[in-house]
Amino acid sequence: MPQMPTALLAIARNTFFESIRQPITLVVVAGAALLIVMSNPLAAFTMGEDQRMLIDIGLATVFTGGAVLAAFIATGVLGREIAQKTALTVVSKPVGRTVFLVGKFLGVAGALMLATLCLSLVFAMTELHAVIQTVRDPVHVPVIVFGFGSLVLGLAIAVWCNYFYGTVFTSTALFVITPMLLVGYLVTLNFEPDFSPRPMAESFKGQIWIAVLAIAMAECMLAAFAVAFSTRLGQVMTLLATLAILVTGLLSDWLFARPMHDIEANWLERATTAGQVDQIEQITVLHRVGETPEEVIRMVDVATVPLSSFAQGGEYIGWLALKATYGLVPNFQVLWLSDALTQGVMIPSSYLLSSLGYGVLYTCMALALGIMLFQRRELG
Repeated sequence: MPQMPTALLAIARNTFFESIRQPITLVVVAGAALLIVMSNPLAAFTMGEDQRMLIDIGLATVFTGGAVLAAFIATGVLGREIAQKTALTVVSKPVGRTVFLVGKFLGVAGALMLATLCLSLVFAMTELHAVIQTVRDPVHVPVIVFGFGSLVLGLAIAVWCNYFYGTVFTSTALFVITPMLLVGYLVTLNFEPDFSPRPMAESFKGQIWIAVLAIAMAECMLAAFAVAFSTRLGQVMTLLATLAILVTGLLSDWLFARPMHDIEANWLERATTAGQVDQIEQITVLHRVGETPEEVIRMVDVATVPLSSFAQGGEYIGWLALKATYGLVPNFQVLWLSDALTQGVMIPSSYLLSSLGYGVLYTCMALALGIMLFQRRELG
């Protein structure tokens, strides 16, 4: 037992470095970073909604880049070892299959977090620059200087280390550029576009980083499912299964919740006709950034008896099937907080904690599924 944490950390460490050494990691990060930077001028054509569009595109690119990496990295690190039978060598030693699988996931998650942090810093500096809507809008010179300066200097260091010390360019570039971007971002927060001083607290937008944290959790969920699928499927089938989980999870509200609510609306209409409905006052408090809390009051109809008592034919069975599927399929919309940012609504800490708990729960469920499948997998 004392050796288990050591073995777990060793597997996670090796998987982490193996993941960030893959060329696909740097290619995806570089491509996503370029798209984020290009979203700044492209968002200028939205007729007054420029900054909102910039936030939507930026967060979507961070999420998409992480999702692509989760699928490719997770399917490679375990599926390749099973195919080459190197996994058999590891699990034949005093290392259980559970430790092996969890260590693989932790290594993949660590690589994803590093890549996500790098992309998030690029997005944060792009958002800090803001969209130039007219020729009178100033160019944020500190963002240009410290942002591109960090990138160029980081790449130069990575090339230097690769040429003179034989280090892997992919991993070195990520390890060097990410902290340099972090330093550049923190320094940039202290300046106005013309380099005049500005308090860091006024420039820092914590709500953006809350949204990024939720996205990171969603990527961990997806990576856990990819690792679980790779215990039984080949690389291509694992990629397809991971993509299916991602698409279904993004469309979960539309595929399952909407028809479920349509059925409930029909039941409520029948309850209204039967006179089995009361109206109650529902109060919602909106906390917008920089504004006083706003109360939204509306009257809603509530049935005085269970709505299911108004079901006809096979409606109740269909409703149960939709409800069960909606609860079983991971809903990535829970962790997508871009709408709150673009509407200027404060993200409550209670919602953040509950959504992160939701992500942790599904991550553990996916890993439990992977462990169960891996325990019965023939490795010889």
